[in-house]
Amino acid sequence: MSTGSERSAFVQFALNEGVLRFGSFVTKSGRTSPYFFNAGLFNSGASVGRLAQFYAQALVDSKLPFDMLFGPAYKGIPLATATAVALAAHPALNGRSIDFAYNRKEAKDHGEGGVLVGAPLKGRVVIIDDVITAGTSVRESVEIIRAAGAEPCAVLIAMDRMERAGADGQLSPHSAVQEVQQRYGLPVVTIASLDDILMLLAQNAEFAQYRDAVLAYRARYGIQ
Repeated sequence: MSTGSERSAFVQFALNEGVLRFGSFVTKSGRTSPYFFNAGLFNSGASVGRLAQFYAQALVDSKLPFDMLFGPAYKGIPLATATAVALAAHPALNGRSIDFAYNRKEAKDHGEGGVLVGAPLKGRVVIIDDVITAGTSVRESVEIIRAAGAEPCAVLIAMDRMERAGADGQLSPHSAVQEVQQRYGLPVVTIASLDDILMLLAQNAEFAQYRDAVLAYRARYGIQ
């Protein structure tokens, strides 16, 4: 995970870009959430460039050894691309250039063919995405990487919502992130988490009105 200053800076950045919002939102799982994080709203050159710097710093701070990046279609594609660029400029890599690849949803039967685009998958591969909701893209990515003879070594995401998976009445004791860690034995590196959002709400009077709702949501759905 990123350092405390990086995490708080990322939450403020997401808020400024309208990616993090407070109010009442129905999530994909059908829950009514008092906040919403939509990484698809990082949609300008400047915002994606800054986002990639946060991803790169989180990966560097994790101190995990890795050889390349993999971005699962679709949101993972620009994330892997931009993060590879940010890593190339990061002083900690001493000029080392990081390869990246991504997949198509449908295989091509012409040109280079297949479902993979970019550098050949090899060595230790970091899967990069925005969030982990059901873990589907991680499972598919693990299968693609291993089928190519490489090995997934970590998952890198922007936000850990820290909430239990499953439907109401059938909640798992674990979050989607924890289930990925347990199922695949992969570390999940995050830029920020719900803890950092709550820190913002505690320190910023402008958004203090939303803190009780977020705390109540966490009490109902959050991991222990």
